[in-house]
Amino acid sequence: MDFRHQISSPDNLAALACDALVLVVVGEAVDASLDPALANALSDAIAQGDLALKAGKSLYLHRPAGVRAARVVFAAAGASTVKAFKAALMHGLNQVKGSGAKHVAVGLAGAGALSDAHAEAVVTAARECTYLYRHTKPSAPAASKIDKVTVLCAKADVKPVQQGLARGHAIAAGVNLAREWANRPGNHCTPTHLADVAKKLGKEYALKVEVLDRKACEKLGMGSFLSVAQASDEPLRFIVARYDGAPKSQAPVVLVGKGITFDTGGISLKPGAEMDEMKYDMGGAASVLGTLRAVAELKPKLNLVCIIPSCENMPGGNAVKPGDVVTSMSGQTIEILNTDAEGRLILCDALTYAERFKPAVVVDVATLTGACVIALGHHNSGLFTADDKIAEQMQAASAKGLDPCWRMPLDEEYDAGLKSNFADMANIGGRPGGAITAAMFLKRFTGKYPWAHLDIAGTAWKSGAAKGGTGRPVPLLTHFVLAQAA
Repeated sequence: MDFRHQISSPDNLAALACDALVLVVVGEAVDASLDPALANALSDAIAQGDLALKAGKSLYLHRPAGVRAARVVFAAAGASTVKAFKAALMHGLNQVKGSGAKHVAVGLAGAGALSDAHAEAVVTAARECTYLYRHTKPSAPAASKIDKVTVLCAKADVKPVQQGLARGHAIAAGVNLAREWANRPGNHCTPTHLADVAKKLGKEYALKVEVLDRKACEKLGMGSFLSVAQASDEPLRFIVARYDGAPKSQAPVVLVGKGITFDTGGISLKPGAEMDEMKYDMGGAASVLGTLRAVAELKPKLNLVCIIPSCENMPGGNAVKPGDVVTSMSGQTIEILNTDAEGRLILCDALTYAERFKPAVVVDVATLTGACVIALGHHNSGLFTADDKIAEQMQAASAKGLDPCWRMPLDEEYDAGLKSNFADMANIGGRPGGAITAAMFLKRFTGKYPWAHLDIAGTAWKSGAAKGGTGRPVPLLTHFVLAQAA
């Protein structure tokens, strides 16, 4: 899909050559500067009760009089924020994505200039609306015909709009990569497949990619990671990818993504209902790969290391058992009270491995706990960090990326739940505050660098009729990484 800008003003929109014109209407009245043909059509629709200028409302007009575009959509934003603009735009694009329109022009019908954030929102909204999974579904509906989107802006707004389009293109491509691999079934997305994705990105963007096998992980002493993988016939993969955009002396940002390509729960077997959704348990890994792609395309002046421990969590005669004690790469021992709390067992060795890069900051990303879904639902990802500065940066990035997160507590009192009579710690701390005790477990392996944890169990995918990966939190992570360069 081609995205570009075009200098235009509200009073000449009716003459634009495009297949569909989507206008986001800001405010509670028709803007006086709007092209008369469009203003009359909009005013008449409001007067007749066909459109209310409230968020979530939109109106499609086919071949309106005096307008060159064959299709016009008015989408009410209800507010002047970028968030409201994107939501309205999504409604508008959904009206035309199934039509014959190939070229869609997008503009504002109301006061205010278009910023880089608006332009980014145009790209991410268009790519989100038109994404279609078909890897294992050849009978999927025909793809949208939209192949060109033009952002209409004033001459003074050209530079920020260009910047936003470039950033939006990179982020949207990263989101789609994350969605695609999260959507693929466990037999089409194995640890080996994830390693191949990283290798392909390495070739495309000249990245350094290293993939460790079981023997290499054994040599490093990754007993915790190995314990999770030991019952699966699929070989584990420990993926390390590096983007070097700054001198070697500059400490890198490190992203760690949970890559459980299928999670049965192991011996602590999950219920059968909705177990199919456990193919998404590599959502953290997918989002880290998507962020890597976005960063590699944007080429910021920083160093980025992406680490993905990947395996399946399966039951079997040689599976790790409740009560088993394993030794992590850090040397700390772990009593595994529940084999379904496996994400933290693979992440802890990856967090220890990250020490060798002497990182400026480490962020791990994981579909880690159902408890986080209960706490925050499906809107906010859970953010855990003891560092106020990192928390502020993450929340600022979430606001810019329209990819919200909410900071959760890490009080030392929660750590008591991880006590074990037979090891340095247990891998679970009971049901109360389950997302917090999971983060406290990870915190024990992060004493040598600044660290944050994102629990994306409620935000990485949708259930129900719209079942599928969301690609989150690629926007949040990308903005966070770019901010480190700034």
